[in-house]
Amino acid sequence: MIFLIRHGQTAGNLEGRYIGSRTDEPLCKMGKEQLAQRKMPPVDVVFASPMKRCIQTAQLLYPEKNLELIEDFRECDFGAFEGKNYRELDGQTDYQKWIDSGGEAAFPGGESRKTFAARCVKAFLPIWNRRTEGDFALVAHGGTLMAIMEAFACPQGRYFDFQIENGAGFMLRPDGTYEKISR
Repeated sequence: MIFLIRHGQTAGNLEGRYIGSRTDEPLCKMGKEQLAQRKMPPVDVVFASPMKRCIQTAQLLYPEKNLELIEDFRECDFGAFEGKNYRELDGQTDYQKWIDSGGEAAFPGGESRKTFAARCVKAFLPIWNRRTEGDFALVAHGGTLMAIMEAFACPQGRYFDFQIENGAGFMLRPDGTYEKISR
């Protein structure tokens, strides 16, 4: 089993901001409190994005485990949109172009969804290839989990079909079938 878990809430999440790979934001108090109440199934190995919010989440959920940090599990580079929310971006030409592309265009000065997803899937493939060797947890960002689920879940879905709230995730079985994990 592979447990894919989105990091707990941050101040940026609460404000609806694009918090990507450029902002190493920690969990907020509420995020820590929500995770402290969670009981996760035991795993053999815990993988995580190297961002503070993911490391803190993994340490709260699996305090007895050492973490294997995977650089390419970091969130998307939101470029010029980093740290802003939709209200601050509303009416800007670059933002409207991105919206009109269905989220497929590259963020100005950042990554495209396609490039980001390819990075995440490539980093996940060695873990997927070990899926019958034990149980694993991966603590990462919403976008990272969406990219992985789009590529490996059965039945298949589209990227945005796998949006998940902070502190929640998916239990991905070796055959690709899955269940949602609520927070």
